[in-house]
Amino acid sequence: MVPGFVLQRWRASLCCVGLVLALCPQMAEAGECPSPQSEIATDRPDVTNSSLVVPDRSIQIENGLNTSGQSAAKGFDASNSRLRFGVAPCLEVLVDIPSYVGRLTGSLDTGFTNIVPAVKWQVSGLPEPANLSVVAGVGLPTGTPAITGAGLQHYLQVPWSYELGGGWGISGMVTSFFRPSDLANRQTSEATFVIERKVSEKLALFAEYVSDTPSRGASTALLNVGGGYLLNRTEQIDFHLAFGLNRNSPDYIIGIGYSYRWDDVLGTAAQPRVRH
Repeated sequence: MVPGFVLQRWRASLCCVGLVLALCPQMAEAGECPSPQSEIATDRPDVTNSSLVVPDRSIQIENGLNTSGQSAAKGFDASNSRLRFGVAPCLEVLVDIPSYVGRLTGSLDTGFTNIVPAVKWQVSGLPEPANLSVVAGVGLPTGTPAITGAGLQHYLQVPWSYELGGGWGISGMVTSFFRPSDLANRQTSEATFVIERKVSEKLALFAEYVSDTPSRGASTALLNVGGGYLLNRTEQIDFHLAFGLNRNSPDYIIGIGYSYRWDDVLGTAAQPRVRH
């Protein structure tokens, strides 16, 4: 059974999102959200997710491979796949596919992560340099408990970004993770902040700070640097390197990734012919 105070916090968060939607209907205009002519915008390789949704009727898949180490334990995880479906203007459905966590050296739990579906809505009608989205999702208990923990795991997330001009930009994300079945730690807050520089038409580099603070227990902090390279308008490769900033964090994380977007795929089935 889900504890009452966790339900109250989760419902209160959703009510706040609903209030924004109700009070600001003009923000739901579709013209300012990505179109098939837009460059691919991914939720990787930084922890901070994109503040943009995928275009309406598009499908995007993002994949990655990481290797990490903390003290004597070293491991890897793959394929970190996320499927994103543009189901309407400014609205997407996304699903995190189970990844495998493996051991390279030392003592490390191995197994699969959960399936995590979510809905993402991009707030339009904001000043042109700014973008903001709201994401609500739930981790289904399909993975290895030693990796994922037990039970349903809800999350509420707000990624944002702001273009400074001259190729510079800042972004960040605030996330609340709710684990009702974890008696020791039912809620964790995550905050990120990114400085990004587009150094060419195809290459962008970033530096990111990531902090995770549980309701109980020790917090973690990372410095994450990396970049993404556009192979074309709908295709990207990426890399990142993260360093732990305290003893509770991984010593390092190294990752690479590949993402691709198919446009005008959903809802394009041929219409039946009318016979006279």
